Amino acid sequence: MSSRTTLLRRGRVIDPRHGVDGVRDVLVRDGLVAEVSETPLNVPDAQVVDADGKWVLPGFIDLHVHLREPGEEGKETILTGCRSAVAGGFTAVVAMPNTKPVNDSVLVTEYVKAKAREADLCRVYVAGAITKGLQGEEMAEMGALVAAGCVCITDDGRPVMNAGLMRRALQYATQFDLPVMVHEEDLTLSGKGVMHEGRTSTRLGLIGIPPSAEVAMVARDLVLLEETRGRLHVAHVSCEGSVRLLREAKRRGLRVTAEATPHHFTLEDEAVGDYDTHARMNPPLRARRDVEAVREALADGTIDAIATDHAPHGVLEKQVEFDKAWNGVVGLETALGLTLGAVREGALSLSRAVALLTDGPARAFGLLGGHLAVGAPADITVVEPDVEWTVDATRFFSRSRNTPFHGRRLTGRVAQTWVGGRLVFENGQMKESR
Repeated sequence: MSSRTTLLRRGRVIDPRHGVDGVRDVLVRDGLVAEVSETPLNVPDAQVVDADGKWVLPGFIDLHVHLREPGEEGKETILTGCRSAVAGGFTAVVAMPNTKPVNDSVLVTEYVKAKAREADLCRVYVAGAITKGLQGEEMAEMGALVAAGCVCITDDGRPVMNAGLMRRALQYATQFDLPVMVHEEDLTLSGKGVMHEGRTSTRLGLIGIPPSAEVAMVARDLVLLEETRGRLHVAHVSCEGSVRLLREAKRRGLRVTAEATPHHFTLEDEAVGDYDTHARMNPPLRARRDVEAVREALADGTIDAIATDHAPHGVLEKQVEFDKAWNGVVGLETALGLTLGAVREGALSLSRAVALLTDGPARAFGLLGGHLAVGAPADITVVEPDVEWTVDATRFFSRSRNTPFHGRRLTGRVAQTWVGGRLVFENGQMKESR
């Protein structure tokens, strides 16, 4: 993904990895950052982009995206998912393996990579399954998945209930220095629950899911991590108890990283309202104390990354009774605005918010990008920080519309997305090469 020379002039460059926050010129050449200068640059052969009044940020990286292809292309395809990603400022995403068929093989891994190359928009990294068919019974061929290019393994959407199998997965993954991403849910505790166990579930007469369903599994896997000395990544943290355990594990030097979603640090369980299925997800929206704990963990480094858990579903899977609706929301195109909402409310500093979308996820999985030093990939997100806009799900680039944020006013919009020095999105329009 290379292009001609480009000069992004006089934008506010925020690069948390290198402590940069100020007006700079950014010169891009041959798909890489060639220079970042406090003084204006004069480059006669460069395409000049006026970034005055805008933020010039490292491209966002999402560690947790469901692209649905192969098998559920009616919800999303790799192409439409990539369009949604770059519209949201994401220059790289990690595709989850719960496709049909499951990505537990080299064949499916190669298929996803081929379709991503064909889409030619953002970088698509691939996650392989921990267990064959996500059944939690037999480990997938981890070595083959790593050789094919998988950057982590996960049974996301399902927990690995078998502790012995989970321990073996962590042990084996150490041979490849591979992160094991976990969906933390004790099924014996969550049972047939459909939302957070609390006042709202009681009022609505819905079966609740207690926080212990998540926290107990986090505790188990941290014990296994300490024994195996592997790498653990905890997906979509939602509970105060999980935060306490993660904070202590990091203090003790365990190799654990974690992510949180914008919906979990923005909404409480009361958002379910009168059976709004767009507010049904797994883990469920939690109580105010949990939301506050997740925000504190994002701010203090206990949680490393903001990830969307972008989970597209069709209309018929949401327009049903609450207890029959599918879990999940789309999140790529609203993540920036919701994150900046937390900044305006004082929960996060701007630098920390940018780090959670860029440097944090890059470090967690050892991915390219996440910063704008000379020689880094020219994956860049240009933001208009003061633009107010209203979320309109009917205008998403995603093929699906399942969001609890339709109609919400947000501030901060993606103006441009550059991947490898090539402009792929600008002012609401795709800039596809085909």
